[in-house]
Amino acid sequence: MSSLPQILRDQLSAGPLPFARVMELALYHPEHGYYGAGPRRIGRKGDFFTSVSVGPLFGKLLAMQAIQEWQALGEPEDFTIIEQGAHDGQLAEDVLSALEGRPLRYLIVEPNPRYREAQAKRLGDRAQWIESLTALQSGPKHAFFLCNELPDAFPVHRLRWNGQRWEELYVTEAFQFVPGDLSCAELAEEAKQLPQDLAPGHTLEINLAMLAWIRDLARAAFRGAIFIADYGLDAEEFFADPRASGTIRRYKQHQMDDRVLEDLGECDLTTHINFTRLIEEASRHDLVQRDYDLQGRLLGRLAMPWLKSLEGQPLDAATMRQFNSLTHPAFMGRSFRCLILEKSAR
Repeated sequence: MSSLPQILRDQLSAGPLPFARVMELALYHPEHGYYGAGPRRIGRKGDFFTSVSVGPLFGKLLAMQAIQEWQALGEPEDFTIIEQGAHDGQLAEDVLSALEGRPLRYLIVEPNPRYREAQAKRLGDRAQWIESLTALQSGPKHAFFLCNELPDAFPVHRLRWNGQRWEELYVTEAFQFVPGDLSCAELAEEAKQLPQDLAPGHTLEINLAMLAWIRDLARAAFRGAIFIADYGLDAEEFFADPRASGTIRRYKQHQMDDRVLEDLGECDLTTHINFTRLIEEASRHDLVQRDYDLQGRLLGRLAMPWLKSLEGQPLDAATMRQFNSLTHPAFMGRSFRCLILEKSAR
């Protein structure tokens, strides 16, 4: 069976490909992609940490938010927690364990059968599955949607300013970048909105998949809230000179670098998302920004009712470590951002 490098060479032999196509194959090829073959080990023995790998507190906080959303909607019987990007089901298990017997349904959006198998092994009959957001157009009518580190792993196009216009960076058979015309009309429309006062050579990523994703989510039937946690920046930061080489990075064994065309299929590729652009596209499709902040501050606000309920009793040492890891600016509190969108029924 061909290896991923050979599969890529076969495709690249016909001519350079947009980086988005190379990134898609590197991450999601069903046999050789970094994510395609099944859930990756996360945490100390994996390639990276997530808020979920810190411990169950992240799930507990999201469970408390889900309960608040359910109550605010009048406790409807069909209220469903919907997760996309559930990986091995650990976050779902943490949320479900923290619901304390409340009759809330849990639904996972998962197209990959290997991931569904791993999630079902962990969760059993406590969850249900659908393959795509399209299925949400027929229900449920009330929901709390959540995802953690999802759009940062969507395939992105790389663009570079040549001093006069934006060019797209393509990947050659020699696994090098070369400039060319923009590969599609939608990308050309996005480029019209980009600044043109940057230094020649300024490079950035355009996440068309993220924009399509938020549009699909807006078409879902449910009324409720959408919670998105991810690496990201505001537009002003996204276009700033210190990021003139872009934000796409390679992660392997907790080491990060910008050698994104090396070891394809064997390492994670991730990019900071432009939250300004995401919020703008969400607003165009009637998703209203309710809250947006650094993860540390937003999770701190979500935790406040729970912390007050402790009536001054200190957290145990393990929970305190998790809370600090999730919220302290030196850890995940500043590097991640959280967005909550309000969604009306369709």
